[in-house]
Amino acid sequence: MNNYETVFIMNPVLSDDQVRETVKKFVDYLKGKKAKITHEENWGLKKLKYTIQKKKTGFYYLLEFQAEGAIIGNFEVEFQRDERVIRWQTVRLDKFALEYAERRKKKLSTNSKAE
Repeated sequence: MNNYETVFIMNPVLSDDQVRETVKKFVDYLKGKKAKITHEENWGLKKLKYTIQKKKTGFYYLLEFQAEGAIIGNFEVEFQRDERVIRWQTVRLDKFALEYAERRKKKLSTNSKAE
């Protein structure tokens, strides 16, 4: 099993329920293909660096998961089919990226405990 990270941007006009439903769709897809979700982060509504489909903002979401490489192609086809998603990127994490991701998660957890 390989480690992957997917960041996707959803349409800014979606309601909170629609955002949760969209995320659940992709999480359920991965779980249905026997992938293991290792981490999720909702980054919220953010301004885009450049306009995409005449939109200046979007809801960002991060998924980290372990899966077989064969499912990634079909996973990305699901993003293409969903009109609520305006951009996405999936990358395979090497050992250095995994270490960085772990440090980032620890930093996030200590920041949230301090609040």
